Amino acid sequence: QVQLVESGGGLVQAGGSLRLSCAASGRTFSTYAMGWFRQAPGKEREFVAAIRWSGGSIVYANSVKGRFSISRDNAKNTMYLQMNSLNPEDTAVYYCATKQSPPITVATIGYGNWGQGTQVTVSS
Repeated sequence: QVQLVESGGGLVQAGGSLRLSCAASGRTFSTYAMGWFRQAPGKEREFVAAIRWSGGSIVYANSVKGRFSISRDNAKNTMYLQMNSLNPEDTAVYYCATKQSPPITVATIGYGNWGQGTQVTVSS
């Protein structure tokens, strides 16, 4: 079992930046990839980005490509999401999750060990 804790959310003005963190503990050695998802009020949870834990593969949703950057620090068992040029459409609760086997996919199915989420609010 892997436990995930997100942090770094907050309120920011449009055009601003935030960096989210996802700290992992437990049986992290069995993790193939980790991903960020988000869920806005009244909408389904959607894929944002994912990274292979051993490095080499990164996938972004088209809506964040060029603005968001995902990275990980294996020594700290932590994944990050640097979010730049934020706009109100990025407002959501952001979650991290793990994937135990390849390939990296964009659907929530296949991901588990969901964190509790961190709120990101972008004001116009």
